[in-house]
Amino acid sequence: MDFEQAVRLLDRSVGESRSARFPGRLDRMRMLLRELGEPQQHFKSIHVGGTAGKGSTATMIASILQAAGYKVGLHTKPHLHAVGERARIGMQAIDDQRFAELFEAMLPAIEQMRMSQWGPPSYFELLVALAFLYFAQESVDVGVIEVGVGGRLDGTNLIVPEAVVLTNVGTDHRDVLGDTIEEIAQDKAGIIKPHVPVVTAAEQPSVLEIISAEAQRKSAPLTVVADYAQLQSTVTNGSYAQALSVKTPLATHEFSLPLIGRFQAVNAATAIVAAEKVHAVLPTTPDNVVSGLSNISLPGRTEYYPARPALLFDVAHNVEKAAALRDALKRHFPERRFTFVVAVAEEKDVQGMLEAWQSLPAQFIFTRFEVSHRRSRHSRSLANAAEQLGLATRAVDDPIEALAVARRITGSTDLVVVTGSTFLVATLRQWFLDNAGQPKHVHA
Repeated sequence: MDFEQAVRLLDRSVGESRSARFPGRLDRMRMLLRELGEPQQHFKSIHVGGTAGKGSTATMIASILQAAGYKVGLHTKPHLHAVGERARIGMQAIDDQRFAELFEAMLPAIEQMRMSQWGPPSYFELLVALAFLYFAQESVDVGVIEVGVGGRLDGTNLIVPEAVVLTNVGTDHRDVLGDTIEEIAQDKAGIIKPHVPVVTAAEQPSVLEIISAEAQRKSAPLTVVADYAQLQSTVTNGSYAQALSVKTPLATHEFSLPLIGRFQAVNAATAIVAAEKVHAVLPTTPDNVVSGLSNISLPGRTEYYPARPALLFDVAHNVEKAAALRDALKRHFPERRFTFVVAVAEEKDVQGMLEAWQSLPAQFIFTRFEVSHRRSRHSRSLANAAEQLGLATRAVDDPIEALAVARRITGSTDLVVVTGSTFLVATLRQWFLDNAGQPKHVHA
């Protein structure tokens, strides 16, 4: 089997947007892993959940541990450009040949599943299982595993980690997780395990109460980042980074984080606290923290290119991420105007996202993305919703043309912001790098 054949088979499986609503989904994942020899039991792990920032936080934890000399596996989702990004060791995506070999090795288990009461695994479950198999075969010291959707019934929730991290709780995925933030918090707290340390950056009192109650019920020691760590973030004019000071009872960490936004500073603090909480089994030093976070790379996450006009690529596909992006733009680019290029998936809270951006000095170009397993909201529909809020808008169906229009109408000292769906950010980022980008860029 070659890589193209493996991807074709993978693409025929149940898509991610539907798989979370499947009945018995954790039982199905349990059977799949059993058929594969329980690979998740062969390496230490750290489990990272939450509504926003969990991918960034997981990558930061992995970077700290890698700087300490550990062989680190990292599973995050969604991928930006290639499916192999979901199974990384040493920050390097699994190569196509190894991906195909592992997928072929999984075929007997997939066939067994097909004949069972649970039916065949979903797209997400297959990729999680492949990552676990890869990490086990490569004998990683630790796997940092990002939750897919929610927590309690997520396909990743069969690991017994050294620590559980809950970044925050917002209202994304209501159709799967519940109508209220409290119901969603209850689901996300489902990754808490008996006696396993829990770290959370959540701040809402009702959410903290739920996380605390679940941690207490499972005798899991809880650390709230805001109570445990003193965080200071400073931005200097013209800087596309931020100077951080994170003081914990164990150490003071001072470094430059090459990412914009207060939310990324909180993610960094959360990663530091998580690293401290696993110190007994995975020791790290303050130097490892500085080295790991000073050189962090997060493609498509507040990723800045100093062209004329400059571009910022940021996957902000829910209300919480849209608000975090708004705050970052105001904080780091106070004198600039913005042209947004946006596409949004059908099920997302478009109204909430647009309201988050309403206060910015911005104009908006709405477009679409084309993938087989996800529906894009029509560009004209997005423009209509924006016009209702008094925003300056236009609809351009073709994303490449939308970016071209945005670059043409944006002042040379202002900023084009490509955001919304992962699929749009991936498409336009790749096009920009192939056609108009420069070899050097910075993470803002």
